Amino acid sequence: MDALGDLVTRDRRSDDPALLAPRERRAYDYRRFCTTAWKTGNFWRRRGLHADATVAVADDPEPEAVFAFLGAALLGARTRFGAPGEVDARIGVAPRGAVDGYDLPPGGQRVAYAGPPDDPSVAHFERDIWSENPAFPETPVDPESVALVAADGDDAPDREYSHADLLSAARTVAGDWGIGPGDEVAVRAPLADPGAIAAGVVAPLVAGAAILLPDDEAVGDYAVVEDGGDPPESRTVAASTVT
Repeated sequence: MDALGDLVTRDRRSDDPALLAPRERRAYDYRRFCTTAWKTGNFWRRRGLHADATVAVADDPEPEAVFAFLGAALLGARTRFGAPGEVDARIGVAPRGAVDGYDLPPGGQRVAYAGPPDDPSVAHFERDIWSENPAFPETPVDPESVALVAADGDDAPDREYSHADLLSAARTVAGDWGIGPGDEVAVRAPLADPGAIAAGVVAPLVAGAAILLPDDEAVGDYAVVEDGGDPPESRTVAASTVT
């Protein structure tokens, strides 16, 4: 695997679980997971997202946030997680009740999930992704291109992470933990922390395991936590230590 798009290639489709979101009673096997990522990439392309452009995504532990990230990665675009606000991005993605908080440059587009938006100018993630082509054309992406951008304080420059950076960190986590198919990795740290993406999203996909976006009852085999977190999983790592 050289780029993040290699996580959702056709040969990775299977009936094994890939993403579990018990709060919404949703589960994706690798077959449906890959197809949804492809559809998202196609939708982003149609919305004008391209290599080096940015999609801003609400720091919200929902499947739509994961697919927004992977869809952007398929195009060689960047993802920035955080609360909606003023951001230099081509697309802003957030729940319908928060998406109006995006202040985007001219030509920027807002996309809402968790129900249809009231504003007809705002795209509806669930409806519009569903209607997209369930296949993604081959799109070469440089492994050294930036896939994830994270703020590092008010006055500090942004941190940038390439496809290669995230895959390398993910392989280290998966190898150190011994993650494999059938395991679940709970994401209990904010998606705005790059370590949560590397260890909680990319690592289980590298290993053929499942991403778990837990509710109050769900217990995974492993977890990515904030500093000082004390979840019920037997194996944990602080997100800040991963990247």
